[in-house]
Amino acid sequence: MRPPVRRVVNTATGELRKEVVYGITSLTAQKASAKRLNGLVSEYWGIENGLHYRRDKSLQEDAMRITNANLAQNMATLNNLIVGLVMQQGWRYLPQARRQCNSCLPAALNLVFRAQGCLCKSPAPISVSS
Repeated sequence: MRPPVRRVVNTATGELRKEVVYGITSLTAQKASAKRLNGLVSEYWGIENGLHYRRDKSLQEDAMRITNANLAQNMATLNNLIVGLVMQQGWRYLPQARRQCNSCLPAALNLVFRAQGCLCKSPAPISVSS
């Protein structure tokens, strides 16, 4: 059986290269059908692209220079909370939600302290009465 080969294009240079893809699983040969393994890999990348990419790019988690393990875990938890609260409000584009929250801190805090939150879907600043 030949290992799968993946074609990778460097978007900056246009360079094309081929990679051999290997995987390790604890599944038995009877349970590790190609369809099942493909589903597991797709599920993994769905999580990676759906959550970790948002945390890395929009919340700049990888740029943080936190060396304390407890602090890093707490920061990751807070970032997960932020992504969850924003997505619960119907936002699909995290940078737009971040700009909205930056323009109105009370509305951003309201996301945390109220279950329904108060973010509107327009990019205009939210008016908050005192």
